[in-house]
Amino acid sequence: MDQMSDAATGRKDAGDRVIDLAVEGMTCASCVARVERAARKVAGVSGAAVNLASERARISGAGFDAAAVIAAIGKAGYAAREVAESGAAEATRRAADGRRELRHVIIAALLTAPLIGNMALHMAGAPLGLPGWAELALATPVQLWLGARFYRAGWAALRAGAGNMDLLVALGTSAAYGLSLVLLAQGWAGGHGGAPLYFDSAATVITLILFGKWLEARARRQTGAALAALAALRPTTARLRDADGGEREVPIGQVGRGDLVAVRPGERIPVDGVIEAGESSVDLSMLTGESLPVARGPGGLVPGGAINGEGALLLRTEAVGAETMLARIIRLVETAQAEKAPIQRLVDRVAAVFVPVVVAVAAATLAGWLLAGAGAPVAILNAVSVLVIACPCALGLATPTAVMAGTGVAARHGILVKDAEALEAAARVTAIAFDKTGTLTEGKPSVWRWRRPRGFRTRSCSR
Repeated sequence: MDQMSDAATGRKDAGDRVIDLAVEGMTCASCVARVERAARKVAGVSGAAVNLASERARISGAGFDAAAVIAAIGKAGYAAREVAESGAAEATRRAADGRRELRHVIIAALLTAPLIGNMALHMAGAPLGLPGWAELALATPVQLWLGARFYRAGWAALRAGAGNMDLLVALGTSAAYGLSLVLLAQGWAGGHGGAPLYFDSAATVITLILFGKWLEARARRQTGAALAALAALRPTTARLRDADGGEREVPIGQVGRGDLVAVRPGERIPVDGVIEAGESSVDLSMLTGESLPVARGPGGLVPGGAINGEGALLLRTEAVGAETMLARIIRLVETAQAEKAPIQRLVDRVAAVFVPVVVAVAAATLAGWLLAGAGAPVAILNAVSVLVIACPCALGLATPTAVMAGTGVAARHGILVKDAEALEAAARVTAIAFDKTGTLTEGKPSVWRWRRPRGFRTRSCSR
């Protein structure tokens, strides 16, 4: 059990301080790199690991000021705040954010659907279609209201002297929307036979990206639910034994190391402790995978969250709260989600130069078409196409989202992943050896096959 406790801590040297920050406003791997650089510049910070999918930053070091780290991240264009372990408040906030994002996706889809239908009619050569003013009325809320988040994030990146995927989205869709607005204002398009408008392209891109972001948030919430299920195994109260032999129920936060805790049959054990009196069988399946309860008596160690069997126990508390084995396991899963897989480090290096390169290619496309004698609308449209195609951030988002979803599903099934590197290496595993076959059974032995040995004879005996 001590070895398991050491493995579950997920900590570095004893002198290191580790804090977790919730970071808002990140949209791509470029954002991740910028937050990490800003945090590492703070005196005393030796390490910064930022996870895009969970929107968390784990800062480590000795003697650094958390407020200084938060201020440095804010100066880089992102909002950060210190968080403790994930709890009900965090889950409630994420659920509310998810409902709001889903509403935005539905509204954007309803406004964009007529524009897509109008585009399909034009491609089919139909003489009828939406007038220009109707396209403008449908596209404007999508561009300026639902798409306002891209402008805010893009502007924050520009102020920090960098670029991100939101900047590409804002540039690309604004160019398409602005070009269509100019054409409409000049009377070049009135809905019939005029120059084509591109309101549909801008609205479609924003709608698809909003849908993608909702899917990302949904994956994060599902993984958070797996961790919340682990955390729910910890009782919120404990039954303290007083010096006079009486018992009183208190919140778990009031239990200290060395206190005597009474556990009745069938209850979950609230703390990590050593049995002082009593014998029972303890269900450790939530930690060890043992299919059958294990006998425990005086001097035996029992972890918080395990289920007591048929006997009453009196425990001497060894660890409570964040120091229990269950809490350390939860931290281990969170650490595995926060760390980067080797392939993600390569992605981060590519993403660091991705946005500037895309903007440069779009500018070169615009200049090339103008030099070739094409009109301004054609040149702008081709430049916008470069920006629009490069908008989705699958490059920097797929890997951390996959790691987070994978570790969350594994935790839900009782499998703990040490880090992202181990998860990536698991794809190349061809054989697995287990040293405890008892943990791989259902605890229900049955006869699977019976074979009569050669020369074996059955005899009946009767009196």
